[in-house]
Amino acid sequence: MTKTTNLDERTGLPQEWLFLLKEHPREDWPGHRNLGPLTEFWLARHNGFRQLGGDLNKILTDFREQKIPVNRFGNLFAPRLQQFLSELHHHHMIEDHHYFPVFMEAEKRLVDGFELLEGDHELIHHRIESVIKSANKLFGQLQTKDRDAIRRAADSFAGVSDTLISGLMRHLDDEEDLIVPVILDRGERKLGLS
Repeated sequence: MTKTTNLDERTGLPQEWLFLLKEHPREDWPGHRNLGPLTEFWLARHNGFRQLGGDLNKILTDFREQKIPVNRFGNLFAPRLQQFLSELHHHHMIEDHHYFPVFMEAEKRLVDGFELLEGDHELIHHRIESVIKSANKLFGQLQTKDRDAIRRAADSFAGVSDTLISGLMRHLDDEEDLIVPVILDRGERKLGLS
Protein backbone atom coordinates (compact mmCIF):
# COMPACT_ATOMS: atom_id res chain seq x y z
CA MET A 1 0.00 0.00 0.00
CA THR A 2 1.37 3.42 -0.88
CA LYS A 3 1.64 6.27 1.56
CA THR A 4 -1.36 8.01 0.03
CA THR A 5 -3.64 5.01 0.56
CA ASN A 6 -2.28 3.57 3.83
CA LEU A 7 -4.94 4.16 6.49
CA ASP A 8 -2.43 5.28 9.11
CA GLU A 9 -0.56 7.67 6.83
CA ARG A 10 -3.08 9.13 4.45
CA THR A 11 -4.60 12.54 4.99
CA GLY A 12 -7.42 12.01 2.52
CA LEU A 13 -8.16 10.15 -0.68
CA PRO A 14 -6.22 10.53 -3.93
CA GLN A 15 -7.47 13.54 -5.88
CA GLU A 16 -8.42 11.44 -8.92
CA TRP A 17 -11.15 9.79 -6.83
CA LEU A 18 -12.63 13.08 -5.61
CA PHE A 19 -14.11 14.38 -8.86
CA LEU A 20 -17.68 14.01 -7.55
CA LEU A 21 -16.74 15.62 -4.21
CA LYS A 22 -15.62 18.68 -6.17
CA GLU A 23 -19.10 18.84 -7.75
CA HIS A 24 -20.80 18.13 -4.39
CA PRO A 25 -18.63 19.58 -1.59
CA ARG A 26 -19.50 18.87 2.04
CA GLU A 27 -20.93 22.32 2.63
CA ASP A 28 -23.59 21.58 -0.03
CA TRP A 29 -24.71 18.26 1.50
CA PRO A 30 -27.28 19.57 4.02
CA GLY A 31 -30.48 20.34 2.18
CA HIS A 32 -29.32 18.83 -1.13
CA ARG A 33 -32.33 17.56 -3.10
CA ASN A 34 -30.81 14.05 -3.34
CA LEU A 35 -29.88 13.79 0.33
CA GLY A 36 -32.40 11.12 1.25
CA PRO A 37 -33.34 9.49 4.55
CA LEU A 38 -31.00 6.52 4.13
CA THR A 39 -28.01 8.81 3.57
CA GLU A 40 -28.99 10.98 6.53
CA PHE A 41 -29.26 7.86 8.70
CA TRP A 42 -25.89 6.57 7.47
CA LEU A 43 -24.19 9.91 8.21
CA ALA A 44 -25.81 9.93 11.66
CA ARG A 45 -24.37 6.44 12.28
CA HIS A 46 -20.93 7.74 11.38
CA ASN A 47 -21.37 10.66 13.74
CA GLY A 48 -22.48 8.21 16.42
CA PHE A 49 -19.21 6.28 16.00
CA ARG A 50 -17.27 9.53 16.26
CA GLN A 51 -19.16 10.48 19.43
CA LEU A 52 -18.88 7.08 21.09
CA GLY A 53 -15.20 6.81 20.16
CA GLY A 54 -14.62 10.20 21.80
CA ASP A 55 -16.61 9.14 24.87
CA LEU A 56 -14.52 5.98 25.21
CA ASN A 57 -11.30 8.00 24.94
CA LYS A 58 -12.53 10.41 27.61
CA ILE A 59 -13.52 7.67 30.06
CA LEU A 60 -10.20 5.86 29.53
CA THR A 61 -8.21 9.07 29.97
CA ASP A 62 -10.10 9.92 33.14
CA PHE A 63 -9.43 6.42 34.47
CA ARG A 64 -5.73 6.60 33.65
CA GLU A 65 -5.59 9.99 35.41
CA GLN A 66 -7.30 8.37 38.42
CA LYS A 67 -10.45 10.49 38.10
CA ILE A 68 -12.53 7.29 37.89
CA PRO A 69 -12.01 4.65 40.59
CA VAL A 70 -11.05 1.09 39.66
CA ASN A 71 -14.28 -0.35 41.10
CA ARG A 72 -16.38 1.91 38.83
CA PHE A 73 -14.38 1.85 35.60
CA GLY A 74 -15.34 -1.61 34.30
CA ASN A 75 -19.08 -1.04 34.64
CA LEU A 76 -18.76 2.36 33.00
CA PHE A 77 -16.45 1.40 30.17
CA ALA A 78 -17.22 -2.22 29.19
CA PRO A 79 -20.83 -1.78 27.95
CA ARG A 80 -19.90 1.26 25.86
CA LEU A 81 -16.90 -0.53 24.36
CA GLN A 82 -19.01 -3.59 23.55
CA GLN A 83 -21.67 -1.43 21.91
CA PHE A 84 -19.06 0.48 19.89
CA LEU A 85 -17.27 -2.63 18.62
CA SER A 86 -20.37 -4.71 17.83
CA GLU A 87 -22.17 -1.87 16.05
CA LEU A 88 -19.05 -1.00 14.08
CA HIS A 89 -18.61 -4.61 12.95
CA HIS A 90 -22.28 -4.86 11.91
CA HIS A 91 -22.11 -1.51 10.09
CA HIS A 92 -19.10 -2.62 8.05
CA MET A 93 -20.71 -5.94 7.14
CA ILE A 94 -23.73 -4.12 5.68
CA GLU A 95 -21.49 -1.74 3.74
CA ASP A 96 -19.26 -4.52 2.36
CA HIS A 97 -22.05 -6.88 1.33
CA HIS A 98 -24.80 -4.51 0.26
CA TYR A 99 -23.83 -0.89 -0.33
CA PHE A 100 -20.30 -1.08 -1.77
CA PRO A 101 -21.35 -3.43 -4.61
CA VAL A 102 -24.13 -0.97 -5.52
CA PHE A 103 -21.69 1.95 -5.61
CA MET A 104 -19.06 -0.02 -7.57
CA GLU A 105 -21.65 -0.86 -10.19
CA ALA A 106 -22.96 2.71 -10.32
CA GLU A 107 -19.59 4.46 -10.62
CA LYS A 108 -16.93 2.26 -12.19
CA ARG A 109 -14.33 5.03 -12.02
CA LEU A 110 -14.35 4.66 -8.21
CA VAL A 111 -13.98 0.87 -7.94
CA ASP A 112 -10.40 1.26 -6.67
CA GLY A 113 -11.66 3.65 -4.01
CA PHE A 114 -14.32 1.25 -2.80
CA GLU A 115 -11.79 -1.56 -2.77
CA LEU A 116 -9.58 0.65 -0.60
CA LEU A 117 -12.49 1.17 1.81
CA GLU A 118 -13.08 -2.59 1.92
CA GLY A 119 -9.39 -3.01 2.76
CA ASP A 120 -9.83 -0.48 5.55
CA HIS A 121 -12.65 -2.61 6.91
CA GLU A 122 -10.40 -5.68 7.00
CA LEU A 123 -7.68 -3.74 8.83
CA ILE A 124 -10.22 -2.24 11.25
CA HIS A 125 -11.63 -5.73 11.92
CA HIS A 126 -8.15 -6.96 12.89
CA ARG A 127 -7.80 -3.94 15.14
CA ILE A 128 -11.15 -4.70 16.76
CA GLU A 129 -9.81 -8.16 17.60
CA SER A 130 -6.69 -6.59 19.14
CA VAL A 131 -8.83 -4.18 21.16
CA ILE A 132 -10.94 -7.07 22.49
CA LYS A 133 -7.84 -9.01 23.57
CA SER A 134 -6.31 -5.95 25.22
CA ALA A 135 -9.60 -5.02 26.91
CA ASN A 136 -9.93 -8.53 28.33
CA LYS A 137 -6.43 -8.24 29.81
CA LEU A 138 -7.31 -4.86 31.30
CA PHE A 139 -10.60 -6.10 32.79
CA GLY A 140 -8.77 -9.12 34.17
CA GLN A 141 -6.21 -6.88 35.86
CA LEU A 142 -8.98 -4.81 37.42
CA GLN A 143 -9.84 -7.86 39.54
CA THR A 144 -6.31 -8.10 40.97
CA LYS A 145 -6.34 -4.66 42.65
CA ASP A 146 -2.65 -4.41 41.67
CA ARG A 147 -2.37 -0.71 40.75
CA ASP A 148 0.87 -1.12 38.77
CA ALA A 149 -0.48 -4.05 36.75
CA ILE A 150 -3.73 -2.15 36.13
CA ARG A 151 -1.82 0.94 35.00
CA ARG A 152 0.33 -1.10 32.58
CA ALA A 153 -2.74 -2.85 31.18
CA ALA A 154 -4.57 0.48 30.80
CA ASP A 155 -1.58 2.04 29.06
CA SER A 156 -1.32 -0.93 26.70
CA PHE A 157 -5.04 -0.82 25.97
CA ALA A 158 -4.87 2.94 25.31
CA GLY A 159 -2.29 2.40 22.57
CA VAL A 160 -4.30 -0.34 20.86
CA SER A 161 -7.54 1.61 21.22
CA ASP A 162 -6.00 4.80 19.84
CA THR A 163 -4.77 2.92 16.77
CA LEU A 164 -8.29 1.64 16.13
CA ILE A 165 -10.08 4.91 16.74
CA SER A 166 -7.66 7.20 14.87
CA GLY A 167 -7.75 4.89 11.84
CA LEU A 168 -11.53 4.70 12.04
CA MET A 169 -11.87 8.51 12.09
CA ARG A 170 -9.76 8.77 8.92
CA HIS A 171 -11.79 5.98 7.30
CA LEU A 172 -15.15 7.57 8.12
CA ASP A 173 -14.15 10.88 6.54
CA ASP A 174 -12.78 9.19 3.43
CA GLU A 175 -15.79 6.91 3.09
CA GLU A 176 -18.14 9.90 3.24
CA ASP A 177 -16.05 11.82 0.69
CA LEU A 178 -16.43 8.94 -1.76
CA ILE A 179 -20.00 7.75 -1.10
CA VAL A 180 -22.09 10.84 -0.39
CA PRO A 181 -21.18 12.59 -3.66
CA VAL A 182 -22.18 9.44 -5.62
CA ILE A 183 -25.55 9.44 -3.85
CA LEU A 184 -26.05 13.18 -4.37
CA ASP A 185 -25.12 12.83 -8.03
CA ARG A 186 -27.47 9.91 -8.72
CA GLY A 187 -30.08 9.91 -5.95
CA GLU A 188 -30.97 7.11 -3.55
CA ARG A 189 -33.92 5.86 -5.60
CA LYS A 190 -31.97 5.66 -8.88
CA LEU A 191 -29.23 3.71 -7.08
CA GLY A 192 -31.83 1.33 -5.66
CA LEU A 193 -31.15 2.33 -2.08
CA SER A 194 -34.66 3.48 -1.17
